[in-house]
Amino acid sequence: MPVEVSDVAALAISIALVLAYYLYLRWRLRRDPQYTVHAVNNVARARWVEAMMSARGQEILAIQTLRNSVMTASFMASTAMLLIVATLTFTASQDHAAGVWHALNMSGATDDQAVAVKLVLLLADFFTAFFCFSMAVRYFNHVGYMITMPAAATPGGLDPRRVAAYLNRGGNFYAFGTRAFFYCVPLVFWMFGPLFFVVATATLLVVLHPFDRAPRGP
Repeated sequence: MPVEVSDVAALAISIALVLAYYLYLRWRLRRDPQYTVHAVNNVARARWVEAMMSARGQEILAIQTLRNSVMTASFMASTAMLLIVATLTFTASQDHAAGVWHALNMSGATDDQAVAVKLVLLLADFFTAFFCFSMAVRYFNHVGYMITMPAAATPGGLDPRRVAAYLNRGGNFYAFGTRAFFYCVPLVFWMFGPLFFVVATATLLVVLHPFDRAPRGP
């Protein structure tokens, strides 16, 4: 058996903690639509699109802002690909690090198959991040063409709400990619044992909550 019961249980607990955290955020959003910073960002992006498309002469500002978003997402996608290559390279020399990993592993599997399964999940996490950041670049590029068009009130114009939906989709892909990056921390700690995996997941969620909650005004 490549992975012991303790490792499977740790993976299940980690996933359950993440799902419970996001269900909690969704529950809070029902009570307060602007509870999370992501919800506030969605509203802000929609208002920004309306402002850029309603006033002429803002095209350069809009393109420069979108260019910054594209560059950031491109940098993160490149970083994800570098981490994928680094992980694949690391698998070739995992025998040198096996002793360090298993020194603190008191209950999880320590054979090569177990380590391979954990590395595959880590690679899947990085591939998810790469996909999300690449899709963010795609949607930001689409918005770059749309936002310079006149609003729907003019002949041949575009509905600002539709452009805002494209922009928010790109922003949400960027947020998903960032979360995939964050989740690599518990996956790396899993190499040292299932207990570290669960503790790292819980610690990550505790650290993230203050940053996910939207700051309140004075």
